[in-house]
Amino acid sequence: MIAANPEESSAHSGADLGLDGVWVVIPVRNEESSLPLVLQDLPCVGRVIVADNGSTDGSADVARKRGATVVTEPQAGYGKACLAGLAEVQRLVSTERRAPAIIVFLDGDYSDYPEYLTSLVQPIQDGTHDFVLGSRLLGEREPGAMPPQSIYGNKLACFLMWLFWRVRYSDLGPFRAISYDCLNSLQMEDQNFGWTVEMQIKAAIAGFRTLEIPVPYRKRVGVSKISGTVSGTFRAGYKILWTIGKYAWLMRKWRPSAEMSLGLTK
Repeated sequence: MIAANPEESSAHSGADLGLDGVWVVIPVRNEESSLPLVLQDLPCVGRVIVADNGSTDGSADVARKRGATVVTEPQAGYGKACLAGLAEVQRLVSTERRAPAIIVFLDGDYSDYPEYLTSLVQPIQDGTHDFVLGSRLLGEREPGAMPPQSIYGNKLACFLMWLFWRVRYSDLGPFRAISYDCLNSLQMEDQNFGWTVEMQIKAAIAGFRTLEIPVPYRKRVGVSKISGTVSGTFRAGYKILWTIGKYAWLMRKWRPSAEMSLGLTK
């Protein structure tokens, strides 16, 4: 594990840390209070893209005032917001004729510690890994940051991925870094709660060099749209299990052409 030094990270520019090739996608929905804290603690990177997922507060204005690129996805859905962020990345790549080396996904509710970004991207920069996950279950969690249903749900999903694909994950955490080329090859498509597990399943099938590192986790600012409500918890849990079942079935049905059936093209 590569240890992060938050004080050191926040004191250096992106150029000093070699983060010019790192672009960050932050999906947000009504995160006006927390987003300034996220952007304040985020190391200076090549570009920050905030995907505003139908906010009714000033989230988009907060992001623009702090230098982020804002893209709007009015239809609610975590995956929709992430896909909108990726579409903006691709648009910028085509117009600016330069592409990022690494994409980092980070939530806008300030539950993650943005200053740990350097720890996530370092193994990819070193060429030893393609995909790095920040594991909340391996790291230190503030009491109450993850309710029991979230902990057990994550453990169940990770056990099922081990059962079907023999890949060991400990968490479906949103804080993650991935090579831009590898991310493009996954052809991500989930539009809501299955986004994180879809990425991890496809990465396992594609044989990506994956690493988990412990990251701390705190109570988010405001009320969670998923674990903070009974309906949100149920819908997220159902979609995650459905996504695992879907790809397990596809692998069994079309194993000779599994990569094609899963949308994994090089």
